[in-house]
Amino acid sequence: MSYSHIVIGAGHNGLTCAAYLAKSGAKVLVLEARSQPGGAAATEEIAPGYRVSSCAHLLYQLHPRIMLDLALDRHGLEFSAKNITTTVLAGDGAALTMLDGKATGNISEKDAQNWPIFWARMKKIARHLQPMLLMSPPRLAGRDLSQNLDLLKLGWSIRSLGREDMREFLRIAAMNVYDLAADYFDSPLIKVRISADAVLGTTLGPRSPGSVLSLLYKLTGALNGVQGAMALPKGGMGAVSGALLRAGAVRGVDLRLGQRVRRIIVADGKASGVETDTGEIIEAANVISNADIAKTMVSMVGAQHIDAGFQRDVSKIRSKGATAKLNLALSALPNFTGADAQALAGRLLLTESIEQIELAFNPAKYGQWSKHPLLEVVIPSVTDPALAPAGHHVLSAIVQYAPYQVESGWASQREPFQRDVMAHLEHFAPGIGASVVGTDLKTPADLEAQFGLPGGHWHHGELAIDQLLMLRPVAGAARYATPVENLFLCGAGCHPGGGVMGAAGYNAARAVLAKRQAA
Repeated sequence: MSYSHIVIGAGHNGLTCAAYLAKSGAKVLVLEARSQPGGAAATEEIAPGYRVSSCAHLLYQLHPRIMLDLALDRHGLEFSAKNITTTVLAGDGAALTMLDGKATGNISEKDAQNWPIFWARMKKIARHLQPMLLMSPPRLAGRDLSQNLDLLKLGWSIRSLGREDMREFLRIAAMNVYDLAADYFDSPLIKVRISADAVLGTTLGPRSPGSVLSLLYKLTGALNGVQGAMALPKGGMGAVSGALLRAGAVRGVDLRLGQRVRRIIVADGKASGVETDTGEIIEAANVISNADIAKTMVSMVGAQHIDAGFQRDVSKIRSKGATAKLNLALSALPNFTGADAQALAGRLLLTESIEQIELAFNPAKYGQWSKHPLLEVVIPSVTDPALAPAGHHVLSAIVQYAPYQVESGWASQREPFQRDVMAHLEHFAPGIGASVVGTDLKTPADLEAQFGLPGGHWHHGELAIDQLLMLRPVAGAARYATPVENLFLCGAGCHPGGGVMGAAGYNAARAVLAKRQAA
């Protein structure tokens, strides 16, 4: 059997790409190696009756156009909580709760007054970068009319910031978030909020140059018309992938689970289909890979079909993550020191200061983990009780930092790492260990093995100035097409990057369809 397009990988970008291709009337097949779709946006059972978002656990970047075009609400995407609060807990009872432009708790009066001004400015700058998300990166030469229009739209958006905000954007774009926070605030916990949003999911510390860019990237997201809002999907992050899957299915997308692609068939410099692990050959006019570029080009295409310079560029991509994921099944709602009921229904950031985040980053540079990591915690069962048995709960925690490679390897270091993380969590939620009835820990090595995240990195490559736009993932594949004709990329390693956004999948579909129209 042959198809118009084969999409390799049923992560959210692959599903988005497939749905848009099918919307154009094409015959599309999605092949997924795992037994369930969604990739890193999935919900899994970690103990009998306890379900939790296995990797990504908050939704804040899914592009509004994708939600509207694919009618994801009509395909089952609901939220158990929208526009949730963020509460920073220091562990000693000090707490700071933020929602939109309001900050209450342990914060000076001056900083409380400055917070809405600062946050509005950051969101304004990020909002003017939004046109970049759904555009192909510019070519350095030979631009076509549509590209010129995209660039004109982006340039006008940035120019319309106004003189003061334009000057501020140019000042802070390459800065580190530690200095940005110090420029505006004195209160320790407000600095934690700013720096945490910049470094979570990266291999950056608060003092790392370019960490402000990561903060602005996160703030480009808007959910239900509220920029910077975060939400908990009902049923976990798998509900997002489920809605995308159904949006594709009604347009005729075929999905095969447990179908690993052994190789992409290439002849005379052109891709013509794939071969699965079972030896089945499936032909297609185009192949679109949701996998990272190294796995796609080196492992599935083969070095014999790509030149040495391209291989060298691919090998230089910085994609070693420093983030782990801890999921817990709990017999009772944990008691976090300083947190009220509203806080437990939202997002918790656990650390005492921005300096402590930097100290937590230091060991990761040398193949070690910190005993006092930054933790981002949600307890989704507070607002979505169906995720756990009655009266019980699930907890989801992002652990920042845990290096991709540790001394002696993760196989022998998993248990010591888990003990250290649990001991640190106990500091903020005394007695939580006694209520644990199930544990699921994913190190960066696990994230790579289970979800195909290269180096365990959320974005398939660090979001840095030298790995953005026409340089992402590499110069020779920056516009979703690869040097192999009829082979495209649609994963997080492409522009604009990772996060459950769907923009890379949308842009890739547009590139494939543009190629078909030009033929």
